Amino acid sequence: MLNFVNDINWIIAVVFTLFYFYQIIFTLVGVTGKWRKQKHTVSAIQHKFAVIICARNESAVIAEIINSLRNQNYPSHLLDIFVIADNCTDDTADCARRAGAIVYERWNQNQVGKGYAMDYLLKQINLDHSNAGYEGFFVFDADNLIDVHFIEEMNKVFDRGYDVVTCYRNSKNFSANWISAGYSIWFLREARFLNFPRMLLGTNCAISGTGFLVSAELIRSNGGWPFHLLTEDIEFSAHCALNNRRIGYCDNAIIYDEQPTSFRQSWDQRMRWSKGFYQVNAKYSLSLIKNIFSGGRKGLSCYDMLMTIAPGMLLTLFAILINVVIGIACVSQPHYIAYRVTKEVLHFVAMTGINFYLCLFIYGLLTILSEWKQINAKGYLKFAYLLTFPVFMFTYIPISLVALVCNVEWKPIRHTSVTSCRQEQIIS
Repeated sequence: MLNFVNDINWIIAVVFTLFYFYQIIFTLVGVTGKWRKQKHTVSAIQHKFAVIICARNESAVIAEIINSLRNQNYPSHLLDIFVIADNCTDDTADCARRAGAIVYERWNQNQVGKGYAMDYLLKQINLDHSNAGYEGFFVFDADNLIDVHFIEEMNKVFDRGYDVVTCYRNSKNFSANWISAGYSIWFLREARFLNFPRMLLGTNCAISGTGFLVSAELIRSNGGWPFHLLTEDIEFSAHCALNNRRIGYCDNAIIYDEQPTSFRQSWDQRMRWSKGFYQVNAKYSLSLIKNIFSGGRKGLSCYDMLMTIAPGMLLTLFAILINVVIGIACVSQPHYIAYRVTKEVLHFVAMTGINFYLCLFIYGLLTILSEWKQINAKGYLKFAYLLTFPVFMFTYIPISLVALVCNVEWKPIRHTSVTSCRQEQIIS
């Protein structure tokens, strides 16, 4: 029985290591690539873009993002700003108009969520501005602030022929508390150790909610934005991988995103994300598995996306559950057998928790050290929140379990005007 337990745990460890080993390679590439001299290529063409901002009751912050877009180091006649005031009960639409945006309003209580709002706005732009000649559409959230060189840098990558380009996602409020810091470290880690290595290695990147650019041609071929799962960004990324659409990454294009600071809001948001990942996994996993064998960029992109949407947290919990069940089953065995099996089970459970914490701590440490200058917080806070980062990630365990069995609906996240980020980097 003891050998059986050891064999099961060894197989679980080997399988997880093999499946996710490529992310260790990504991390090494991210660390070494960070210190390479960046190539500042000059675009042959300055493309014409439209910005779309989805806003629901965002009157406190909508003017800030519009002002940061109007102050871009990019020709203003090549950048139009559109806002979709989606089911708003405040004066978001009026605030956006006063700030200089073209505003559309939408009321639909049946089709709720960012994906529906984006699709509505894109179709309205196609109807009312069909002769504008937009070559791409930027997508932002209302709480974002945009670095002054953002459009210029994204245009350089877009000009190289990518269908989609995503950016470096920083935070406005890293030092607010352990929750906002947890989000911030995760998104910085995503930029430095996922999308940055993907770009260097020539495989597809993935968009993450906001701060991305989509070609007008891709929007037309998709008939708008037909992605309406709870995580429409991951759904879109999976769709691009399957259809061999290239998603690039621009390390020099920076946005500042406001993170939740209350656990209640964080719970609601991550519950939606967890449920959305399950939805994408159910809809796309089989197709991704089939296309892994296409080889080349497409095959690698599909494998990476499959691992991204795989319910790794649930698989880990399932492995723990197997050990617990075996331990309980051995209670009726002779004392010396029950003791040794229980000891082995407890050791596995304890080591799983310790290794989970240590892996997250190391990822957090690498992220904070590599992005030290980009994080707007005092040094001691960076290290203090490094210790709580694994705890923040541990809270995904109950969230993932509840999302598995509960119905989850899209809920808006309340944002306030935050000016703790380095304004000289954004608007000067």
